Amino acid sequence: MTRDTQGGFEVEAWGIMAKLLAFPMKPFLLLSCAAALASSFTAGCAEIIRPGEIWPDDRGRHIQAHGGGILEVGDVFYWFGEDRSTNNPRGVRCVSCYSSGNLADWTFRNQVLKLADSQETGRILERPKVFHNSKTGKFVMYMHIDGPMPGESGGYKLARVGVATCDTAAGDYKFLTSFRPLGNESRDIGQFIDDDGTAYLISEDRPNGFHIYKLSEDYLSVEKDVCLIREHLEGGAVVHYDGLYYVIGSHLSGWKANPNVYATAKSLAGPWSEFKNIAPPEQNTYGSQSTMLLKITGTKTDSVIFMGDIWKQHTLWDSRYLWMPLEIGGGQLRLPEPHGWAVDVKTGETHLEK
Repeated sequence: MTRDTQGGFEVEAWGIMAKLLAFPMKPFLLLSCAAALASSFTAGCAEIIRPGEIWPDDRGRHIQAHGGGILEVGDVFYWFGEDRSTNNPRGVRCVSCYSSGNLADWTFRNQVLKLADSQETGRILERPKVFHNSKTGKFVMYMHIDGPMPGESGGYKLARVGVATCDTAAGDYKFLTSFRPLGNESRDIGQFIDDDGTAYLISEDRPNGFHIYKLSEDYLSVEKDVCLIREHLEGGAVVHYDGLYYVIGSHLSGWKANPNVYATAKSLAGPWSEFKNIAPPEQNTYGSQSTMLLKITGTKTDSVIFMGDIWKQHTLWDSRYLWMPLEIGGGQLRLPEPHGWAVDVKTGETHLEK
């Protein structure tokens, strides 16, 4: 069945309606047929998010936004992530951007960043996250930059963040620089914007733990180390929910999934509670690794969505996504077993598929 991605209607289904109208039919029967079709639209449309499955964009291609993050601008969500497509130029790392109004149907917008190997950009680009600075109007992308140190032929020692900017969310970003935040190593990164609009960078520092950094006023550098959590975790993500901060992280196990954990605090500066598993430990976070906690503030309720990656080390382009609404509140957080589900981004309500 073909889909009109602009209007969101099933084109073939409307063709069926046209054929029905061509036959004499009692009004109540016609209305019954229309209602049945409308119901089938609701049940079958792409508003259902199915964790772990191929997630096609408007072109029918599997979304390439691995290790990514979401930026909400007005009524539009922008999803940025690593583009691992097999047809990318050799020696070039790419970041793709998609947009959506409902978090389920995604339109490819642009390969917003393409970086070739250099001493400044390294050979590795991971976990891009984009902030919008309302004062400067700039969109600011942070990313993990890594590779060999200058003068070396191999290794994974740069441990920097890279910064790129653009005047529009889905335009072509210009790479500015890479650096170690306040002199500290930085590998996996995450982003967090507090309810007051303050922007923070979450950064894994292999020797010490992971940091929650406050960004400078223009978002182009790190201003302050708000907290160093002395746990060796990556894939860090933070959300503020009902008066508490929740932080999630993944243990260091390479591409292999492990039990992700969470802790809580009344302040980003801590003290943080003891870390606990977000799911039964034997499930290894259902094969995924955290990348972001997305809060949907609705007219009826607030929901928090766990965004995770199901990595396929040898076929990274085929890596999948595990997004699920969390059970959260009162200092407790639980990732349910993955099922198909839907979210109303206006009301904030989520519904699991039966």
